[in-house]
Amino acid sequence: MILLPSLVALALVISSAQAAQPVYAQCGGIGWTGDTTCVSGTVCTTLNDWYFQCLPGTSVPTTAPPATTPTTTPSGPTTTVSPPASTGFVKTSGTRFTLNGARYTVVGSNSYWIGLTGLSTANMNAAFADIAKTGATTVRTWGFNEVTSQNGNWLQSWSGSTSTINTGATGLQNFDNVVAAAKANGLRLIVALTNNWADYGGMDVYVKQIANSANHDLFYTNAAVQTAFKNYIKTFVGRYVNEPTILAWELANEPRCKGSTGTTSGSCTTTTVTNWAKTISAYIKSIDPNHLVGLGDEGFYNQPSAPTYPYQGSEGVDFDANLAIDTLDFGTFHSYPESWGQSGNSQAWGTQWIADHAASQNKVGKPVIIEEFGVTNNQPTVYTAWLNQVVSSGIAGDLIWQAGSHLSSGNTPNDGYAVYPDGAVYPLLTSHAVSLKSRG
Repeated sequence: MILLPSLVALALVISSAQAAQPVYAQCGGIGWTGDTTCVSGTVCTTLNDWYFQCLPGTSVPTTAPPATTPTTTPSGPTTTVSPPASTGFVKTSGTRFTLNGARYTVVGSNSYWIGLTGLSTANMNAAFADIAKTGATTVRTWGFNEVTSQNGNWLQSWSGSTSTINTGATGLQNFDNVVAAAKANGLRLIVALTNNWADYGGMDVYVKQIANSANHDLFYTNAAVQTAFKNYIKTFVGRYVNEPTILAWELANEPRCKGSTGTTSGSCTTTTVTNWAKTISAYIKSIDPNHLVGLGDEGFYNQPSAPTYPYQGSEGVDFDANLAIDTLDFGTFHSYPESWGQSGNSQAWGTQWIADHAASQNKVGKPVIIEEFGVTNNQPTVYTAWLNQVVSSGIAGDLIWQAGSHLSSGNTPNDGYAVYPDGAVYPLLTSHAVSLKSRG
């Protein structure tokens, strides 16, 4: 893991000879002990009670108010300049997302890495700017990183069955930077709270540390594991209850009965995952009434006699049953036909996959988004067909896997799917955003 570098040294000296904070740097908030003055041309902006940021604006150097604990319940972020994004919370109305009563179009990308790879605030802003230039409104990212050794950026560390949540500069304060950079670029975030897979820890760390087991599905049923996960949710979600830059919380990335360990207790079924989704989504709603909640699943159906594996229910996911949960506000699905045994007809299979989820959306009456999709062959041709199907089918939105940027620290991670600004796919996303936003 890349260690978090120091913030980019752009600070100027003001007349009092005190070093002022550079553009996009932190300038205040609860617990902040650094400089509270911004360089000329920027304004110290209150993004939430924990994080004030120097944002561009025509102003003399500005000093933040003292970083003290508020004596009243926060009423939501306020700013001294007009923020680039609207300040309301995204809601749903039937099969649409809305913002302040108007249609809100979910279109954009995934950037799991933006808070996990040691990026400076300047590079976070640069990466989000690359995404925003396509016309994107939304970015999906990770709100977890489980570790047993505290190096680089991490969010929760484990010693035996005891966990420590990192509220410092390499933990939640770093995620504050992510939120601030998204906001500065007019983007909203969908945040997954754990991972089915071993990347950045995920479910199996909870199970190993608490239950001393490799059985992945214990994450859904073990009482002590559930208590620990709820504790993490309470801290993480609770920090951003009044932050409208968060569009939604997702229970997990791609929950299944099996994870990276490949083993289960043998008793996990679609009911196991659905019951867990009911419990955790209701818990999130109990502590955060402002934000939407989704599952973050791949959208697998539970039709055992279906001819292809993603429809057969063998992974413990029942899309239609999960979509019907009243504490889940929208549905999610992914599309990776090359990885799911459909490499010979990826374009046609994916087009039908989108149509089937549109039918589920209309049946239940909730928005459904394709929040991850990717192929490694013939990307422009396949993506053009899929994006056209999103527009024509009425699916509520889409987020490609994944965003790519050329930053001063180097290129962002590329797993074969990354879309860089100088690549062939990037212009497709720009034209697609226009089409999706103009859809009636």
